Amino acid sequence: MEMENLIREDKGTIIDVRNRHEFSSGHVEGSENIPLNEISGRLEELKQLPGPLVLCCASGMRSGQVERFLKENNIPCVNAGSWMDVNYIKHS
Repeated sequence: MEMENLIREDKGTIIDVRNRHEFSSGHVEGSENIPLNEISGRLEELKQLPGPLVLCCASGMRSGQVERFLKENNIPCVNAGSWMDVNYIKHS
């Protein structure tokens, strides 16, 4: 399924990998905040979430790192880039 459709149809789980301060200053409604530095320690939790995981951050760099790591661990995911782009898609 195409990334935009995942977002519009609320398929999977949106994971924002920015730090807690960044997340608290604005985020996609319904998204979960799991900062980049916590991802490796929370793999079991991530495996239990409805997939695929839709990853976002400020620009797409951190979520790209997380995408590579999660795919190496066989967790279905997609890098959606900026949380603001995800928010725009979700509400368009």
